Amino acid sequence: MSLFDPRRPDRDANPRPLRYAPDAAEWEEEDRPYRSYSRDELQRQLNGYDAVLGDDEGRGGGSGGNDGGDYPRRRSRLRTALRWIMRGLGLSVILLVIAIGWLAVTAPLSRSLKPPTPPSITLLASDGTPIARRGAILGTPVDASKLPPHVAQAFMAIEDRRFNSHWGIDPRGILRAAWHNVGAGGVREGGSTITQQLAKNAFLDSDRTAARKLREVMIAFWLEAWLSKNEILSRYLSNVYFGDNVYGLTAASKHYFGRTPDKLNVGQAAMLAGLVKAPSRLAPTGNLAGARKREAVVVGAMVDAGFLTPAQGRAVQPQRVLARAPQQVPSGTYFADWVLPEARDQAGEIKTEASVRTTLDPKLQRQAERVIRQAGLRQAQAALVAMRPDGQVVAMVGGRSYVDSPFNRATQAKRQPGSTFKLFVYLAAMRAGMTPSSTVDDSPVEIAGWKPRNDDGRYLGEISLARAFARSSNVAAARLTQQVGVRNVIKAARDLGISTPIANEATIGLGTSEVTLLELTAAYAGIANGRYPVRPRGLEEHGDKSWYQSLTGGTRQMPGNIQDEMKSLLGSSLRGTGREARLTIDAYGKTGTSQSGRDAWFIGWAGDLVVGVWVGNDNNTPNPGLHGGGIPAQIWRNFMVAGLGIAPVRAPVVVEENAIDPEAVIDGADVGDQIDRAVGDAIGTAGDSLRDLGIDLRRGDDGSISVGPARGRDRQGPPPPREDRRPPDEEDGNE
Repeated sequence: MSLFDPRRPDRDANPRPLRYAPDAAEWEEEDRPYRSYSRDELQRQLNGYDAVLGDDEGRGGGSGGNDGGDYPRRRSRLRTALRWIMRGLGLSVILLVIAIGWLAVTAPLSRSLKPPTPPSITLLASDGTPIARRGAILGTPVDASKLPPHVAQAFMAIEDRRFNSHWGIDPRGILRAAWHNVGAGGVREGGSTITQQLAKNAFLDSDRTAARKLREVMIAFWLEAWLSKNEILSRYLSNVYFGDNVYGLTAASKHYFGRTPDKLNVGQAAMLAGLVKAPSRLAPTGNLAGARKREAVVVGAMVDAGFLTPAQGRAVQPQRVLARAPQQVPSGTYFADWVLPEARDQAGEIKTEASVRTTLDPKLQRQAERVIRQAGLRQAQAALVAMRPDGQVVAMVGGRSYVDSPFNRATQAKRQPGSTFKLFVYLAAMRAGMTPSSTVDDSPVEIAGWKPRNDDGRYLGEISLARAFARSSNVAAARLTQQVGVRNVIKAARDLGISTPIANEATIGLGTSEVTLLELTAAYAGIANGRYPVRPRGLEEHGDKSWYQSLTGGTRQMPGNIQDEMKSLLGSSLRGTGREARLTIDAYGKTGTSQSGRDAWFIGWAGDLVVGVWVGNDNNTPNPGLHGGGIPAQIWRNFMVAGLGIAPVRAPVVVEENAIDPEAVIDGADVGDQIDRAVGDAIGTAGDSLRDLGIDLRRGDDGSISVGPARGRDRQGPPPPREDRRPPDEEDGNE
């Protein structure tokens, strides 16, 4: 009951009005139990409190009672709700601006025009024959509005039936797919629209995460807002994947049917539309039956969607793909892997398939692969580089089998060059005024605690530089390095193009610093060419060089007398340690062997070919008896004979006195291994010839030889001998 309720029993008939007395001391005794406020004044105060609590500006008040207090509270709640609504709208606008900015940066519309993968680039040999193809096969963009109606309808019927009516996503399609997936117990059907697929193909990866799906939806809205339906469909058809590394409707039409998209019939359009679901599995070149079943599904969908009448659907026949198989061009070879980055730079930004002509000579490449295959290497690896004196690489073999190991030992492996590095020691000596007839002391020497020795243990005393070079004397090279200075030897190597680190010590004269076969061969090409440095290249040279290349990429002419003197030294080597490389024409070269036969080299030139050969193990383990004057020199000679079209050497060649190859000297314990190697090499060579006749020649583990019919041709080369097929851990320290 209210304080002022007239029904109050203790209220006087003639109540005395309450008066306002701020000071409590002035209250009369009978007034103390009551608030000294009039009823109206108290109600106004209460309304003021409500207004303050409701963030009202004191506009409350009324005639009293419950209605007077509820009204301001309702207005206050309404104002609060409106305020939060405005705040939400403002926040939404801010988020929309941020989203548009993010999409403009991360999903520019121009990207939907670009291919989803690097375009295909075909490398051509010097005669124009394809040698490798890398990247996707892309077709030119299509305009959906200019295609026959049934082409676009085939894709819409199976991928996005309501494409023309939705706004980026299809709720009905999503619910339908979810219902079917629940019934199937797993993901069997997707609900993505064509717009979403374009967003995924052009802007996103294939991760199946909620965050990626949210980005896909946002980008789909973005595309729908800025592109027309025809533009979206055209960009989708131009970039979608159809299997066989083929992207885009134009490329797929030509690849599978040999025609342009505007010439596709209903069945062909339906088959291509059906490939989108699983292009790798359904590609008709490998799964024609599966592609035809999918074609029938698409035709049925076109009938259900009203794009075809039932009679027209029944009239569609299973389609055939091109009768001829597409030409198989390898995606990679040792040479292709090396030259591809430069080829892409030369081709520039390409939107469709491009072709780049290289310097590779197909005939010489086949000869290089053959001589490596027939070298009887057993477990060892080998590499060969052949170039013209000006640096044009015409053949490259980076290992015994690219399929088994694409690691390029000609360009990527850095190994100790052994005595082939003496080229730079003797070049520094010729620059210092010495000649091949100058003499050097071939006797033991100690240099700062280092005692080099000749591997054969023989020391000839005072000998000419020509003789020291021919017999590859280590102590002579060490003395020359000391005489001309280590820095001058390093400078000679740098001048000829060696870029790998070279230690600043006297031992470099014996080839202790690592190099690549490609760079070392190019250094020898500098002597053959008379201009240095020679830059190895796999593409034809173009005259449009940058100013930086013009300043830093120039060459210098080698003085004629120094070139002649170096040729004289390199020619004498073929009468010494390199006699296994001798030819019927003038030839020049040098052998090299690192410690314990870990690396064996022969590098030289004849005619217009400069060729380098390396043999060794990938794990850098010793090869007892392996030396540069053996297998590498023989590989070099066999390649030169075939490549230059010259007759092999038959008559005995007079060898310089005491020109025993110190690198070929072995201990008695290695004799058995040498004999075993020689027998294995002979059987391997004979087996190569007999295999071409359908005969298989094998050597057993016990040394027995068996002959039988060949079981098949190996495109990568003949199979290795039986002893090479043991697991790696059973072989004697080799991989």
